[in-house]
Amino acid sequence: MIIECTSCQKKFNVPDSAITSAGRLVQCSSCGNQWTQYPLKTKTIIKKSVPAPTKTKITKAKTIKKKSGPAPYSREYMQQKWGTSLENYAVSKGLSNKIKKPVKTKKIQKQKSPQILEKVGYGFFNYLITISVLSIFIIGILNFERGRITRKFPMLEPYIDHFFEALEIFKIIILDFFR
Repeated sequence: MIIECTSCQKKFNVPDSAITSAGRLVQCSSCGNQWTQYPLKTKTIIKKSVPAPTKTKITKAKTIKKKSGPAPYSREYMQQKWGTSLENYAVSKGLSNKIKKPVKTKKIQKQKSPQILEKVGYGFFNYLITISVLSIFIIGILNFERGRITRKFPMLEPYIDHFFEALEIFKIIILDFFR
């Protein structure tokens, strides 16, 4: 049954069994108004009978063409349209919890336009760049926190000083090499 707030006219859908014949105190969740709701009288709907078409009147019947082919979103439809099933599509897009099967790669031999189907790894130079950036980052943090570390751990001061002296010597060698 659909009831309506007496104050703000907001409508709510309530199960028929929730409101008994004695009525029930209800409260509007929108404005907070409270009222006693009694069961609504159901209106009887009278359907008007439509006269049957007479034989003298000629009506044109509409013909509905059925589409040939599989039903939309069926296995056959997905296979025909996308070349895969719905489960495989969901797994490949990461929408499913199923484990993704590894894709087999094929090498194409001597064609006019060879396509590379193998996955390319991270690569040697990418690793080299990553390690260099991380090393510079760690050395910068060590240099920045040098005073605090030597105050907490005074026995590490000669090692830290020796490390930065070695870096300065390495820097001089590199700069002399390029001059």
